Amino acid sequence: MKNNKIVKWIIALVVALVLMLGIYKIASPKPTQGNKEITIEVINPDGESTKYNLQTNAETLKEAMDELAASTDFSFSGSDSEYGFFLTTVNDIEANYDTDASYWAIFVNDEYGNYGVDAQPVTNGDTYTFTYSKG
Repeated sequence: MKNNKIVKWIIALVVALVLMLGIYKIASPKPTQGNKEITIEVINPDGESTKYNLQTNAETLKEAMDELAASTDFSFSGSDSEYGFFLTTVNDIEANYDTDASYWAIFVNDEYGNYGVDAQPVTNGDTYTFTYSKG
C-alpha cells in the first residue's frame, strides 16, 4: 500500500513537470524571423551610455552581439557555464561579483531581462541594454 502511494506521487510529479515544460515552451518569447533592427546600449560605471544600432538576422542576443563585435568597437567576453553564457566584460569593462559585487545587468526595453544573452530572443525594434551594476 505504501509503495502504491509513492508510485502515484512520482507519476503526479512527472506529469506536473511535463505540463510545466509544455507551458514554458508555449509561453516563452520567440525570436522574430528575418531581418531585424535592434539597438544594443552599454551603460558604463559612470552612467555614460553608448548605443549601437544593428540590422541582424540573429535569433539570440549573443548572436547579435557577435555580429556587432565583428563590425564595430563593441566588445564582450565571458564564459560558458551550466546556466548559459556568463557575461563578465563589456567594452573592456570587467564586472567581477566576487571582488566588488559588480555584474552586467541585462534590460530588454527598459525591463529587467529574464534570460541570459545566449537564450534571449531577438525581436525587431527592441533595445537591449547592458548596465554595469553593483549588488
